[in-house]
Amino acid sequence: MKLFGPLYERALAWAWHPKAPALLGGLSFAEAIVFPVMPEVMLAPMCLSQPRRGFWFATISLLCGLAGAVMGYLLGHFAYELVKPMLAALGWLDRIDAQVVQLREITAQSPWKAFWLLVLAGFTPIPLKIFTWASGIVGVPFLPFMASMAIGRGKRLYLVALAIRLGGERAEKALHRWIEPIGWAVLVLLLGLVGWLLLRGHGA
Repeated sequence: MKLFGPLYERALAWAWHPKAPALLGGLSFAEAIVFPVMPEVMLAPMCLSQPRRGFWFATISLLCGLAGAVMGYLLGHFAYELVKPMLAALGWLDRIDAQVVQLREITAQSPWKAFWLLVLAGFTPIPLKIFTWASGIVGVPFLPFMASMAIGRGKRLYLVALAIRLGGERAEKALHRWIEPIGWAVLVLLLGLVGWLLLRGHGA
């Protein structure tokens, strides 16, 4: 945790800064491109300090995250070869390449299958930047890409705001402790639902 621990603590400190909304927007934008800390780390204590503005904070994070997703998509589409050495140095190249292979196969079948994959990706602890870069490299159609980013990331952010609004400090502490198990549990449920819908559509 020598890298992520200090970044995590820094993001928590930013949450109490007078310019916290702007810092949250910057973190959300950067996280979709390159930064390794999820914006929920800032969002949760901000919602705790001002519960009535929680959904507004989540909206700021979502809009800035979508702007970052567009930037990551464009970089993946137009500048992938140029930044390969940087991605390799960060240890992301293999993960991006693996995601590219999967996305390319799925997109060839149907752009909206790629949409559902990206919706699910937006709720997992897997860094969003992996999917934004991979989507640009593959050339996932832009409308399904943006829709999936809005739904996938939006439901996470608004769930955090809602949990803090309803549960207060206890919810904030529990969220930090259980965010990954909760994320994976919801992912399994969503995968089951999507699988059922696909099977039902195929059977019809």
